[in-house]
Amino acid sequence: MTTQAVVPPPHDTIERDVRRALEEDIGSGDVTADLLPTGASARARVITRDAAVLCGRAWFDECFRQLDAATRVTWHAADGDRVAAGAVLCHIEGTARALVSAERTALNFLQTLSGTATATATYVEAARGTRTTILDTRKTLPGLRLAQKYAVRIGGGQNHRIGLYDAVLIKENHIAAAGSIAAAIQRARALHPGLLVETEVEDFTELREALAAGADRIMLDEFELHELAQAVAETAGRVPLEVSGSVALDRVRAIAETGVDYVSIGALTKHVRAIDLSMRVEVLGG
Repeated sequence: MTTQAVVPPPHDTIERDVRRALEEDIGSGDVTADLLPTGASARARVITRDAAVLCGRAWFDECFRQLDAATRVTWHAADGDRVAAGAVLCHIEGTARALVSAERTALNFLQTLSGTATATATYVEAARGTRTTILDTRKTLPGLRLAQKYAVRIGGGQNHRIGLYDAVLIKENHIAAAGSIAAAIQRARALHPGLLVETEVEDFTELREALAAGADRIMLDEFELHELAQAVAETAGRVPLEVSGSVALDRVRAIAETGVDYVSIGALTKHVRAIDLSMRVEVLGG
């Protein structure tokens, strides 16, 4: 899997993610790590028990470096690599107390982000050979929005809007408040010129209204397969079409084959199945 163009969030974002997670876990101090000799050194290795798409190395590394800046992590796979069950992912060297204190937090980041990347890669593979791009949603773990959206890109998907500030997405409540789809789109253009304006539609009458009003993208909510194909034919490439709502893996291929441009899937970041990882630490003395 090629991930050369996938750029992680800024380092200060990763640093904040990790600091918050370590503070949550360590609190006033790791009382169990106090059992280890002061200054003792240690080494460790991380093994995956599941086949996966690796993701999250920067967060993993930062966990150890915030507790011991001299920690050395030697990786045997890169973000985006497919790793087999039983593979050794990395070796770590540092102070024993830093390694055992950072272990759980570091693994939490790595297993969660690898889980998101792996799930995304599965959906991307299901749609391979079609024109459809797999997108995420805003249904992310609180506080880990940028991390999970990075993992989606690592898995071969693309990001929908990052938050409520970088694109307009008009849904039924906005339409009701504005009075119509056309009125909502007009208002969005006036207030936020330059931003992408997307509107959700629930039937063909709304689809035609959205086309006439000049939406930049149209989200087809809960359309049946034959309706998707009809919407693609009727739109004829004038506006990109996105499918959303209850998209399970066993339906992705059929949806993609209708010719829609995008499928957005909340399960990529919401229904996270963490990858099973193991870290074994060997205390060397000091």
